[in-house]
Amino acid sequence: MAKIRLFIDHPLAEGQGIELNPDQAHYLSSVMRQGAGDEILVFNGRDGEWLARIERIAKRGGALAALRQTAPQLNPPDLWLVFAPIKKARTDFIVEKAAEMGAARILPVQTDHTNSERIRQDRLQAHAVEAAEQCGGTFVPEVGALVPLPRLLDGWDAGRRILWADEALAGPAQVLSGLPRGPWAILIGPEGGWSESERKRLSAMDCVTRIALGPRILRADTAAVASLALWQASLGDWR
Repeated sequence: MAKIRLFIDHPLAEGQGIELNPDQAHYLSSVMRQGAGDEILVFNGRDGEWLARIERIAKRGGALAALRQTAPQLNPPDLWLVFAPIKKARTDFIVEKAAEMGAARILPVQTDHTNSERIRQDRLQAHAVEAAEQCGGTFVPEVGALVPLPRLLDGWDAGRRILWADEALAGPAQVLSGLPRGPWAILIGPEGGWSESERKRLSAMDCVTRIALGPRILRADTAAVASLALWQASLGDWR
């Protein structure tokens, strides 16, 4: 079985021709040393995973032919990760791990104590794609643009519950199995913690559930992974 996996933004079906862009052609030919006749795995986030044969390849492009489906489409649970960006490499880590662990959408937010005032949305989306390619997933979560937390909460659908990882609630990590299933979002704060006004607003929302993540205060990137693992083990598709 082919081991190289490539995300392709193109419909997939038996016999379907697929054009490669220059970056994909360079990756396959120069980095992975693939040539005409070699087989790789491709997915588009909609049609599952497919075995494809390289028909032609050059520096500026190439073409594949889809042969057969090797795995069905597997979409993640309806779980969003909402987080305040931190240092560049650690923000990259959060996005990569969220994609691997089954977040359906990733939303960076600007809080009162967020250190980073801007993100490269296209770069973070590329990290989500790479994570899906490497972990065997067939779904790529959307990475949203950076928005202020108050604006996000102003338009929040109360039918989507929020799991708020609150560092002020340090103690034994809660088991989430008693919580209702359905749409959820995990909310991770900034390195500087939550402001008093943010705490008051979140505490007043009926759809918010505060949780502790153990007796030690976790870094934001660690808290994101821990929260995703708790939710997936209790309410998600790890069960």
